[in-house]
Amino acid sequence: MDTFNTLINEIGPGEKISLSAYDTAWLARLDDQAPDLALPALEWLSENQNADGSWGARAPEYYCDRLICTLAAMTALARTGRRTSDRRQIERGSQALEKMAAEATRKLAWENTIGFELIAPTLINEAEALGLISHQRDHSLGQLIRAREKKLASIPSGLVNRNVTVAFSAEMAGLDGQHMLDIPNLPEANGSIAYSPSATAYFTRYVHPYPPAIEFLRRIVRDGGAPYIFPIDVFEIAWCYWNLILAGYTDQLKDRKEVQFLQANWVVGQGAMPDSGISLLDGDTTSMVFNVLTHLGRQPDLATLLTYELEDHFRCYWLESNASISTNVHALGALRELHDDNAPAIKKIVKFLRKKRMADGWWYDKWHISPCYTTAHALIDCLGLAPDLVDQAGEWFLASQLACGGWGVDPALPTAEETAYALQALVCWKRAGGNVPRQALQQGAAWLEEHQAQPYPLLWIGKVLYCPETIVRTTIFSALEMARQEL
Repeated sequence: MDTFNTLINEIGPGEKISLSAYDTAWLARLDDQAPDLALPALEWLSENQNADGSWGARAPEYYCDRLICTLAAMTALARTGRRTSDRRQIERGSQALEKMAAEATRKLAWENTIGFELIAPTLINEAEALGLISHQRDHSLGQLIRAREKKLASIPSGLVNRNVTVAFSAEMAGLDGQHMLDIPNLPEANGSIAYSPSATAYFTRYVHPYPPAIEFLRRIVRDGGAPYIFPIDVFEIAWCYWNLILAGYTDQLKDRKEVQFLQANWVVGQGAMPDSGISLLDGDTTSMVFNVLTHLGRQPDLATLLTYELEDHFRCYWLESNASISTNVHALGALRELHDDNAPAIKKIVKFLRKKRMADGWWYDKWHISPCYTTAHALIDCLGLAPDLVDQAGEWFLASQLACGGWGVDPALPTAEETAYALQALVCWKRAGGNVPRQALQQGAAWLEEHQAQPYPLLWIGKVLYCPETIVRTTIFSALEMARQEL
């Protein structure tokens, strides 16, 4: 079991991130430039194919994640694999894709990953050219090609550089779209393209041989595989500290070096980035860093946070296809640190949340596949402000608790992470006067205590599903501490 002292000394580097079949597949293409990366990456892909022939998160099964991971892995094996076993794995991947294609229309209505509408068409075209899959342009997946064209047309100046969010998915340019890339202004100082292993490998392999990119990739590889982003230091500290503050550890955090690190990475007029040094800033990280710094006695400027305000909600990124619920929840929490609850920006977010909640009182967001994450954070940040939202969300948590005591978006697969969110929300609701049966907390805490060990399923949404392991561990620690305090 994690203790506060154990956790607090591990928070900060942002390097404990699950490995990604998609990004590893891009490393496997570097056989000419970096065989020391490519060959272990091929081995990793061979060892991590799912039982149904696909690649991607084993459980829960998520369509977009499985699709781009499978396409990328098959293409890498077709281009660089030479063994009979590689061909067999490609065949099994093709069979898995055929089954997935039948579910495309239904799945795409609900499931998405970062840059999916940009990346998938490029992968589909490449796989078709290699003869790995049949023609898809008239299939429902072909709709993605039109969505890609629409989004690219909205890029300022028409070029992708390090300051444009599309840089994170630069590989979408493929072999025929490199005119869209502002090549001299695309790499970051650490040699990466937006800290993305897949975009970085694509850049040095197909656009411009770039030794700093290879060095970046060598620094991040682990057991042959690559994470989907590296590192996530600012993101990790902000979310972990939010959890620890919730559990009552404010005094122990105030003077730590990580707080100074967050403040050093606050850019006046722009906000905060998830990774120190990256050029892309976002409203979600900005809101969480603002919340934590303000709670710990620092003074980030409110005007910067308000630069993310739009007509009816707060944005995460420019050019985003759909608004993020959790970004607005975190902006609400940040604003309530300084603003009166009658402030127009706060009323705007509450109206947005009322509009976006599901009939049973929960929310689903594009950064996490479980409604437990977004709904727990919404309940907590709406306490004392919107009783109708809070009470309905609390009742939803009570109604969705499984017989075992845990929670899970898949009733057959309760998870420690989702159970932790539910306990955090229910404890906060109970302290605010909510009618939370003691038994619900006892059963939830008992189940979580028994099932808190790693590995954790991949529930966070990036280009693929992933797990920020230290954040999840801190969430579990926070929930158990809060439950013990209440019981």
